[in-house]
Amino acid sequence: MKVVIVEDELAASDNLTYQLQKIAPGTQIIKVLDSVRTAVKFFSNPQEIDLVFMDIHLADGLSFEIFDQVSINTPVIFTTAYDQYALKAFKVNSIDYLLKPIDEDELTKAVAQYKDQFQEQQGISDHQVQGLLNLIQTKTKTYKTTFLANQRDQLTPLKVEKIAYFKIDTGIVKSITFDNHSYPMDLKLEDLENELDPGIFYRVNRQYIVHRDAIENIKFHFNGKLIVNVHPVCNERIMVSKAKATDFKTWMNS
Repeated sequence: MKVVIVEDELAASDNLTYQLQKIAPGTQIIKVLDSVRTAVKFFSNPQEIDLVFMDIHLADGLSFEIFDQVSINTPVIFTTAYDQYALKAFKVNSIDYLLKPIDEDELTKAVAQYKDQFQEQQGISDHQVQGLLNLIQTKTKTYKTTFLANQRDQLTPLKVEKIAYFKIDTGIVKSITFDNHSYPMDLKLEDLENELDPGIFYRVNRQYIVHRDAIENIKFHFNGKLIVNVHPVCNERIMVSKAKATDFKTWMNS
């Protein structure tokens, strides 16, 4: 197996080289590239390689910039330090990843998967790269950690991590905490949706935004719909439409 490593940290590239040669004896490291510039220069000419390992952050920019300038007609496995929510996009876009520091067992699985499934893959398409870049840029957004909730004649700081779900009740948006307290909010669900981390909260329908840890189970309903059961128990049925069911299950499974 002929491999190219795109990595600007010498210790990281040396460690990856060692691990690859340990789990896949005979692996040839054709080149170690440490920048966008050197990678563009290298891939500007046809290369006979089987697999590329590519760090996202390089000394002179994001590795995605490489794909703006050259085509890489080889499967790529990204190495990244991004959190689990960001990582789900890699799978959605059919690109594998390894979370740094690289675990040997995970590396073994990734190489095995490449050998089993991706040897016929013809590189990465423009829309895949753009989708990943959009997600990385979006992830720099800071989400709310505290809301000020109305409680009688005072405002109460309410930690987002304590909120199980938001709902519209007789025209009023309320937050329901995990200990089953209710607080009216001065925000619309649309505003809340934009201020909450989408890796943690999901807008299941027009009336509810739920925290993933509040979901007890999901039941199938007729016509492709889903019923979401939460804790604390809600006195109304929380329904996910057929059109949204697949996306919701993908979010839950991430």
